[in-house]
Amino acid sequence: MRISVIGMLLAAGVATSAQAQDPNYARNLAATCTACHGTDGRSVDGIPPSLAGQDKNYLLQTMKDFKAGKRPATIMHQHAKGYTDQQLEVIATYFSGLKGGAGTPAPAVRGSY
Repeated sequence: MRISVIGMLLAAGVATSAQAQDPNYARNLAATCTACHGTDGRSVDGIPPSLAGQDKNYLLQTMKDFKAGKRPATIMHQHAKGYTDQQLEVIATYFSGLKGGAGTPAPAVRGSY
């Protein structure tokens, strides 16, 4: 039993240090949000809401509320459950550090291919 606890702690340390060494870790986690919230968290016309430039604590609490089922959603409650609280904090920090603003529509939406 003692060896398995030590092994788990060492494995957790390796995962944490691997995350700290990957400069793209936060961006990679946040990339899963682009399908709905737009490239770099800037949605087109604000639907769904843009994430870029939002307050970190607001984003984090909102994602935790989705994860806990405290906030109604069509898909976010399921999406948020796929992350640890530490990963949610990384995502919130990432988006809060980006410049806010509206996203650019895809070329097909703009009418030019």
